[in-house]
Amino acid sequence: MQVNARKPVVVGVSGASGSLLASTTVDRLLEADVPVVMTATAAARMVWREEMNESFGAVLERWMDYGTFTYCPIGDLSAPIASGTYPTRGMVVVPCSMATAAAVGHGFADNLLRRAADVTLKERRPMVVVPRETPLNTVHLENLTKLASMGVTVLPPNPAFYLNQKSVTDVIDFAVARTLVALNIYDALPDDMVYSEPVD
Repeated sequence: MQVNARKPVVVGVSGASGSLLASTTVDRLLEADVPVVMTATAAARMVWREEMNESFGAVLERWMDYGTFTYCPIGDLSAPIASGTYPTRGMVVVPCSMATAAAVGHGFADNLLRRAADVTLKERRPMVVVPRETPLNTVHLENLTKLASMGVTVLPPNPAFYLNQKSVTDVIDFAVARTLVALNIYDALPDDMVYSEPVD
């Protein structure tokens, strides 16, 4: 395996709705033997409790069994991902709340997720945010535009209607696949899914 393939992906989970997006993203990466370093805000854990059947503690234990998963508490600013000297393949914030988008876009690095995002940007590594908010007001749009102008891929988990998706699981799987492609990770993709959009 190439050296780059052994670098971890940083997964930041913020307090927006969409815990299943985060869970599936981590699952796909670990199943493909891509190391993951994860951090989650207090609000993310609250949302997780409301949306998921598997508790946050239980899923952390399950992921630890892979041997390629690391969890860092949100307040641990001494964690490796808080430093640019720690090599990673990039970062995804999934789901990304509008508060987190605003903070990252304006350089507020007051918790580990935001600091890791700041590091990813300054080191010019691939970064994806998966925003979960609708409708978007002008402030939201301005903050997401600012992130896009900094090289961040803004990837709303929109359904692929042209694939005739039948379930929430189909939508989630497609959004996660697009996220991995945006991070230049292809070894975690299933073989039986179409990722390209139709050409006009």
